[in-house]
Amino acid sequence: MKLEDIAKKMCAKGKGILAADESTGTMDKRLKSVNVESTEKNRLTFRQTLFSSAAMKNYIGGVILFDETIRQKTTDGISVPDLILKNDSVPGIKVDKGAKKLAGSFEETITEGLDGLRERLKEYYELGARFTKWRAVYKIGNKYPSSQSIKSNAHALARYAALVQESNMVPIVEPEVLMDGSHDINKCYEVTTNVLNECYNELEIHKVSLKGTVLKPNMIIPGSDCKKKVSSEEIAKKTLDCLKKNVPSEVPGIAFLSGGQSEIEASKNLNEINKINDTNFLITFSYGRGLQASALKAFGEDLDNTKKIQNVFAHRAKMNGLSSKGEWSENLEKEAVA
Repeated sequence: MKLEDIAKKMCAKGKGILAADESTGTMDKRLKSVNVESTEKNRLTFRQTLFSSAAMKNYIGGVILFDETIRQKTTDGISVPDLILKNDSVPGIKVDKGAKKLAGSFEETITEGLDGLRERLKEYYELGARFTKWRAVYKIGNKYPSSQSIKSNAHALARYAALVQESNMVPIVEPEVLMDGSHDINKCYEVTTNVLNECYNELEIHKVSLKGTVLKPNMIIPGSDCKKKVSSEEIAKKTLDCLKKNVPSEVPGIAFLSGGQSEIEASKNLNEINKINDTNFLITFSYGRGLQASALKAFGEDLDNTKKIQNVFAHRAKMNGLSSKGEWSENLEKEAVA
């Protein structure tokens, strides 16, 4: 399968990407928040419950896994990537080693993981991965993000993407401008513009074929502490405008991160974007909490109630699938979840 075809399958109309790539430390926090012990078995049980849900075939085009998960076998004895493939979804893997302190900057980070990446990619391909993810993080503040942070992270993202394509996998390029702070929506637009421009400059320098990539950006949204609230319509308008001006048309798919939004906000904002989407971009979701928060709560209530957990997940997956076509509504949200 060509990289371009894999990218389009991941973001196919009505489908999106399930970000189930939480590190063991993050999963510890998530499971503890619902009073579940974070053992390898419990982490696998929760993820396997989602991956074997009937909703996968209808609404999920790709699943991002963590290193632990891609190596696990399900209770039926098949590998996790094979379970995902069986449900007509593409298995993927998070390959970065996390954001570390950027030397020369007090509060900013650089994402690490390039050392030994070529060898790790070969192994992940053999384990069944057909796409990868690397996340760069940018903070908005009085002096941030600095040009050092923007340039360093763009360079690392491009080097990562080139290595991934060399390994016959699709790179998800994720430059995330964080929601933390009191900045307004215009500041988010300005910073995201600078970040995207630098990313695509570096991708071009590194000869990355954009047709075989997926962009995972933040929406253009005010900071979480911003006093001035804005409507979903304004978020949609500014987000689409920013994409049109700064993302090359060869990019087939754009899958938004939920980035601190509630489940409903993430669905509503994505829906508004797709209602006015007049581009050739397949615009969809790549949500972690935006797809799993309610399912995780149901898991905490009863680990063995597979049907209920899958029904809760199916509802969220369906809502986001509708949002990716601009067909979501608040009335549909009220559908009873059995």
